[in-house]
Amino acid sequence: MPEVLAKALPFDEAIEFLRRKVALRPDEFTALEEALRTRAFTVAGITSLRALRDLLDLLNRALETGMTLQEFKTEANVLLERRGYTGMSPYQADNVFRTNLQTAYSVGRYQQMTRPEVLRRRPYWQYDAVMDERTRPTHRALHGKVFRADHPFWDKWYPPNGYRCRCTVISLSEEQVRRMGLAVEEATPEWVERPDGVPQPLLPDRGWDHNPGKVAWEPDLSQYPPELRAAFERRGQRRGV
Repeated sequence: MPEVLAKALPFDEAIEFLRRKVALRPDEFTALEEALRTRAFTVAGITSLRALRDLLDLLNRALETGMTLQEFKTEANVLLERRGYTGMSPYQADNVFRTNLQTAYSVGRYQQMTRPEVLRRRPYWQYDAVMDERTRPTHRALHGKVFRADHPFWDKWYPPNGYRCRCTVISLSEEQVRRMGLAVEEATPEWVERPDGVPQPLLPDRGWDHNPGKVAWEPDLSQYPPELRAAFERRGQRRGV
């Protein structure tokens, strides 16, 4: 029998999402509505558009080629030093790398799961948190919960729900829900207990209470200030979008 070698396939939807992002200076990024920031890219402390575009192009390459965090950090700091910056700290590099790639994967997954033929077969979504010591209490409280794909819950809680969030969504068929004995939720819990026993409101991290998949593909440019609208249009022309 011939040997069969597994080969990782590129995640086209995630790659396309990241390619459509536009680099903005931090002040321009902050001027956007929080939900619309899904379509933009910035890094705190970096005000050079050339440097930001270099980093965004590097993230695109990381997603396309499977670059590791360490490889990204090394190349990012070379690019930044070339532009006159001292480079990113390990924490900042980790945050930029993980947050942007995780968002790209999540948005790509959203596009796949909302295709009509997929929704017909798999109309339920399950929140899946990484259950370890780093998991936020609010995200832990939602682990395993199932809602219909069209439930308003996902307008606020479709991940990522914060910087470096590792949560994902699993799509399920009706038969899977029944076979696994899962309850389909109707209402979202309002409170969660922290590890110290103190209750806190069950909310995503500040600035992450929106569904990135819904705003990713066709941004309403009429909502942007003129200079930001022009930046997105220029980005589209460069990418051939």
